[in-house]
Amino acid sequence: MDKELTYMREALEEAMMAACRDEVPIGAVLVDSKTGEIVARNGNRTIELSDPSAHAEMLCIREGCQKAGAQRIPEFDLYVTLEPCAMCAAAISFARIRRVIIGAQDPKSGGVFHGAKFFEQASCHHKPEAFSGVLEDECGGILKTFFKAKRKAQKAARKLEKERATS
Repeated sequence: MDKELTYMREALEEAMMAACRDEVPIGAVLVDSKTGEIVARNGNRTIELSDPSAHAEMLCIREGCQKAGAQRIPEFDLYVTLEPCAMCAAAISFARIRRVIIGAQDPKSGGVFHGAKFFEQASCHHKPEAFSGVLEDECGGILKTFFKAKRKAQKAARKLEKERATS
């Protein structure tokens, strides 16, 4: 469990950096299960790259495949702060990733334990080992803090607009 905590902390750092870029704070780390080396690390970059598929998981998978020189990376484990969406779950399956270690589950948009439950579908050709709850409070907390601040800023902006309109 120590290594899971270590790698999830690295993924949390990526999530924090994503929040600093005003991206949804989700981070991921791709690890070579044989050597323990971090092969790729990233946070969401959908706004920065103007790419709706630039989720932390997708960016790590792309980099991991490039480094391995292969489209399948069955010796790699993916640590991610939030349950992957259906798109990312499909990419995880197609890449044949060995294990997916998840911080917090996502009942609204998750695609592993919720929603599409991609790994349970007949169209899923590879079902990696998947489990959640590693640093769950920290992983969920960064998202709650981020969205609370967003809502507060939006409320303040609406208030300012209303004041300007009446003056």
